[in-house]
Amino acid sequence: MVMTRRQLLKAIDSGKIKESIRNAERRTSGEICVSVSPLFWGNVESAAKKAFDRLGMTRTRDRNAILIFIVPSRRKFVVLGDAGIHEKVGQQFWHDVAAAVSEKFREGDFTGGIVKGIEVIGEQLATHFPYDVASDRNELSDDVDFE
Repeated sequence: MVMTRRQLLKAIDSGKIKESIRNAERRTSGEICVSVSPLFWGNVESAAKKAFDRLGMTRTRDRNAILIFIVPSRRKFVVLGDAGIHEKVGQQFWHDVAAAVSEKFREGDFTGGIVKGIEVIGEQLATHFPYDVASDRNELSDDVDFE
């Protein structure tokens, strides 16, 4: 069964995801965003890059923003990070995040998959970009993006 965007909206707990983002970002200067895309034709990775730009994720101070981009109608998602975090973690990290999210998604636990991805991301961001009370500010919205 293909899950529509509307069905996914009902299947995920936006409040829980937002709280998970806030918890992760309390330990890091990094930024995490989640975007759920409507149906579209075309390349999912290209659409993720457009969402990354639209959400202003390339404008973080340390270029350490990460996006979880979900296309429910296509049953696909992309985890995309900016240059600052990518140079610290390498390609295997992105595979590990995708595997953690996929495991929960296969079980039908969409909120759990997104939260697990955020937790894995948060650990690495905290390691490479620790929170600094004197200089850190929340540069991007913690709300789930549904545009």
